[in-house]
Amino acid sequence: MSLTASIASNVSELIGHTDLVKINSLSEISGCSILLKCEHQNPGGSIKDRAALQLITDAIESGKLKPGMTIVEGTAGNTGIGLALVAKSLGYKMLVVMPRGQAQEKERMIALHGAELVLVDPCPFANQDHFYHTAKRIGAQEGYWWADQFENLSNYRAHYLHTGPEIWQQTQGNIDALVSVVGTGGTIAGNSHFLSSKQAGFKTWLVDPEGSGIYSFLKDGCYQSTGSSFTEGIGIMRTVENFRQAKINHAITLPDQDLVTISRLVAEHDGILLGSSSSLNVAGALYTAARMGKGKTIVTFSCDLAERSYSKLHNEEFLKERGIELNKENLEKLWACYQQDDEGKVINL
Repeated sequence: MSLTASIASNVSELIGHTDLVKINSLSEISGCSILLKCEHQNPGGSIKDRAALQLITDAIESGKLKPGMTIVEGTAGNTGIGLALVAKSLGYKMLVVMPRGQAQEKERMIALHGAELVLVDPCPFANQDHFYHTAKRIGAQEGYWWADQFENLSNYRAHYLHTGPEIWQQTQGNIDALVSVVGTGGTIAGNSHFLSSKQAGFKTWLVDPEGSGIYSFLKDGCYQSTGSSFTEGIGIMRTVENFRQAKINHAITLPDQDLVTISRLVAEHDGILLGSSSSLNVAGALYTAARMGKGKTIVTFSCDLAERSYSKLHNEEFLKERGIELNKENLEKLWACYQQDDEGKVINL
């Protein structure tokens, strides 16, 4: 490859083609290959950069997003950062509507990327002042384009067209399962759809935080919330178009204590720092290994940079206030717990 061929013409072209790394400590104890797709390597620091790029480029190609228009979206953080980055690199203005109470790190990054940030009070989705409805109203005004990450299938396409094929190529087709949390559903939908089309017997495991209604919906057909979680941007209480495209085989729910425990263990044994969503993914991957047995190749995602979870996941005072222990279990104990867990907790679809 020539030198000029390796030079990106703008920062958006750096999105994707992230590395895949083996988590040795978890792989050794489980007898599986547990692999982490390093989405924090994207220029905006998260997997949401992929959806942001696809949403905007598809809108430009369709003529819905025209020069001079302002992009608007409601988001808990990472999608807003990704959209702000892509918007700036392609010459568009960006307005982000975010609920108050999200990690300050995300608010600051959105502002640093040059977007206008509108903060609204958190409220139930049915309330028209919810950040989603607020963004939708603004987006309906002349001169604005609403990205609509939950219902716009460009989100799903980003992973069906790019992330899934990357994983398939990196594993050389040797992959048995994918483990993922769900926010908009685009990541799990695009990847599960592509990878299941390539290999018979491939399994997709959904891991849900407490307080989300997805696990309940897949089990009983209705969204019911039990408990709560400090994770951000994952777990939903309604069915959206991107999630409808997902090919899910199994679903589990894990408590915040597990993601805190796994974040410390992986940092100690492997030198890998994880954010809250990523920690839940990795805990879910270890749980999946316990259920599937030895010899499997399991892929999950490092969704974003660990420092975006500093004020919560990596804040000892915050965790103690929530009654979470910092060093509750060693790896052997956690693995034994997952092996002995009630199989009835797994939803088989």
